[in-house]
Amino acid sequence: MTEPIEIPIEDVLDLHNFKPGDIPSLIEEYLTACIEKNIFFVRIIHGKGKGIQRKRVHLILKKNPMVKSYRNAPENAGGWGATLVKLKITSP
Repeated sequence: MTEPIEIPIEDVLDLHNFKPGDIPSLIEEYLTACIEKNIFFVRIIHGKGKGIQRKRVHLILKKNPMVKSYRNAPENAGGWGATLVKLKITSP
């Protein structure tokens, strides 16, 4: 049996090391942890490829109530291989 992986909560999440089926719940947990640590601007790296993973990530973000907005990263931050996400600031 493998040990669960603990992801350090930073302002960047790189999805390259995760199975596609794990990504929806991973993003949910990551965004929740970011808000708890008062991190409201994050970058999710999904890779360029054919854009399938990017579309999948955008669909997850579109449905997530914690997300205020998202967009493709500028060229110097990963271009369309990464997505910049702005999270909603929650009141205590």
